[in-house]
Amino acid sequence: MKDCLFCKIIRREIPAKIVDENESCLAFKDIDPKAPVHILIIPKEHLGSTLDFSDENISLLAEMGLMSNSISRELGLNAGGYRWVINTGKDGGQAVDHLHLHLLGGRKMTWPPG
Repeated sequence: MKDCLFCKIIRREIPAKIVDENESCLAFKDIDPKAPVHILIIPKEHLGSTLDFSDENISLLAEMGLMSNSISRELGLNAGGYRWVINTGKDGGQAVDHLHLHLLGGRKMTWPPG
């Protein structure tokens, strides 16, 4: 999508602190972190939210998860644990209309989250 903030990051039109990248996903540091480690993992294919999953693209969720697991190992988060968050829609807290997984860690998480 031409005006999508995250698509612009993928195209390198907007700078971001990139943590990892492969053929299908990109990971970068959140500009407004909610934990000592707050990384966003996004598919390079534009999907507005989880509502856009289909039989043809559901493998992107697995790719995002695998990238998150790799990053969490590299950052030493596995011993203490971490949280994944995917918000869907306005009431779900989604601020950017491009599917993204939040990897949060580096502190004890509380429940309920919001």
